[in-house]
Amino acid sequence: MPQATIQPGDTVVLAYSGGLDTSIIIPWLRETYGARVVAFCADVGQGDDLEAVRAKALASGAADVVIRDLRERFLTEYAFPVMQAGAVYEGVYLLGTAIARPLMAAELVAVAREVGARAVAHGATGKGNDQVRFELGVRALAPDLAVIAPWREWSITGRLEAMEYARAHGVPVSATPAAPYSRDQNLWHISHEGGVLEDPGTAAPEDVYLWTRNPVEAPAEPETVAVAFERGVPVAVDGRALGPVALMEVLNTLGARHGVGRVSMVENRLVGMKSRGVYETPGGTILYAAHQALEALTLDRETAEFKRHVALKYARLVYDGLWFTPLREALAAFVQETQRTVTGEVQLVLYKGQVSAVAARSPYSLYSQDLATFDGGEYDHKDAAGFIRLFGLPLAVRHAAMQRAGGEAAR
Repeated sequence: MPQATIQPGDTVVLAYSGGLDTSIIIPWLRETYGARVVAFCADVGQGDDLEAVRAKALASGAADVVIRDLRERFLTEYAFPVMQAGAVYEGVYLLGTAIARPLMAAELVAVAREVGARAVAHGATGKGNDQVRFELGVRALAPDLAVIAPWREWSITGRLEAMEYARAHGVPVSATPAAPYSRDQNLWHISHEGGVLEDPGTAAPEDVYLWTRNPVEAPAEPETVAVAFERGVPVAVDGRALGPVALMEVLNTLGARHGVGRVSMVENRLVGMKSRGVYETPGGTILYAAHQALEALTLDRETAEFKRHVALKYARLVYDGLWFTPLREALAAFVQETQRTVTGEVQLVLYKGQVSAVAARSPYSLYSQDLATFDGGEYDHKDAAGFIRLFGLPLAVRHAAMQRAGGEAAR
């Protein structure tokens, strides 16, 4: 039964990808709500033929299609700031899908305002995280808009039934019963879920991977790449200045060639269940390694330690869809302040699925060779004696107290 408070003829803007779920939503919205459907497609570097996506949406019954090129904004306003924060969900996931959703939600709202829509719709399932990410974005930016989530309303219970619905309505889709993977791709990563991946006891078959080469089949010789940063933002590869999109494409190609960035994990979804996801993040993995190495050179110990705590919380906020919140914005301001000196260049070696930072230099380096060297230098070894006495003073005081107390407490 329809749940949103819209009337027949009202405009609904659908977050449209051209995949299985959103493809069948267009005819379903028209049948169920009598809605005029405007399909909104966000280009975040998913590599689709967007004119073909437009044609498919119109053929499926959309009244109009809006396509926005958001690739640069996705990187500069979302992906790079998350990388600067060092945010990694559950120690493994570089948050590729989660990073893109707040941007998509913001543009979904913008398009809804432009076309006078009463509601927006999305194809996220009732079991996943994306429903929360989309809808929290809408709640934060336009709480007056109704939100339609077909997976929480229709009688379709799974992807196989969705394929049958598509066939019955003449909607072509690429998913098949033999390869029923749910995928999400952007400039940062590709995610894979569903099918045989739902069994965590089964290794991901090689046909799952679309981007990265099997590390076993990667080049026999390592490759060195240099990545330069200005204030925490990657700006050049191997001495060649590049814009954000071109830079990401270069690093993705390099990383994919060497099998870098493959992850298979069982993660804790926001809705309370565990799920198995397989991710490919070649360029992002290189950037994380390079950025971490540069921060090791340019951040003092206390700032770096506190920033690690911030990274854990930041990752959780992004994963949970809490991008448009005061806490996330406050943490982002802290991270941005830490990036003032994160300028320099890092050399990395790519080899058989691994990326290793091997050298780094920065005009803001806190490393003093004259202090660190074993061969002379400014450091006076005698100074260490007084430092150790003061640093260990609480231990000596405690020992004396235990001795005065006597008995078992002294041992």
